[in-house]
Amino acid sequence: MGWFGKLTFGTAGFFFGGPLGAIAGAALGHHLVGKDNNYDRLSYKEDIRQVEQAQAAYFISMFSILGKLAKADGAINREEIAVVDKFIKTLRIPEQEKMFAQRIFNEAKDSGYSIVDFAEQLYRMNSRQPTVLLSFMDLLFKLAAADGALHRSEEEALIEIRDVFRISEQQFDNIKACYFKETDRYYKILNCTPEDSDQQIKAAYKRLVKDFHPDTVISKGLPEEFVQFATGRFQEIQNAYENIRKERSF
Repeated sequence: MGWFGKLTFGTAGFFFGGPLGAIAGAALGHHLVGKDNNYDRLSYKEDIRQVEQAQAAYFISMFSILGKLAKADGAINREEIAVVDKFIKTLRIPEQEKMFAQRIFNEAKDSGYSIVDFAEQLYRMNSRQPTVLLSFMDLLFKLAAADGALHRSEEEALIEIRDVFRISEQQFDNIKACYFKETDRYYKILNCTPEDSDQQIKAAYKRLVKDFHPDTVISKGLPEEFVQFATGRFQEIQNAYENIRKERSF
């Protein structure tokens, strides 16, 4: 019997308790074995191997954190739901487990637990296995990249998880670079975000060009050092805008 079978046979609390146990229990509808069942709970608890516990924790953490990530900006849109649904369908697991994953997602997103609560419990269970934590972070980035943009609320949530997992900034940035191009940096140069409209980006670009154009700076009689800085900044603005314009095809 695999971890899912044992989980449905007893209660989630037998596995690990805490936020993950609570969400798993809720997703199962607080399913308990009937009184007439002869299954011995003590042997059940002892029979749960560490590897099965780790598999269950990884699975439940993944969809719990996804639920919180999806709602990080205050609401879940159709695109985010479609991304999660598509991901679940690609999993090579029984249909019953796919339904369980969807229920975990729904329970977690509306629960009183925070994304940090789930991350902290997963970390405690895998603190000596940094590879597991890095692979988990990689998966979260993969899912965050599904719509082609890393939204500010998503990045803030991922940074919180990074800190809980004790992942270095360099490791975090390396994983991020696998899924997101320099476009995010280009948005920041224009003081914009990926969520902004084309018109907002064009307006921001025009304001910055006006402020940092070498002719404008020189006309103000500013020191040569500032003129050099403004010229470099102007070139960065031009480059950023061109890259965003090509990406968006406007």
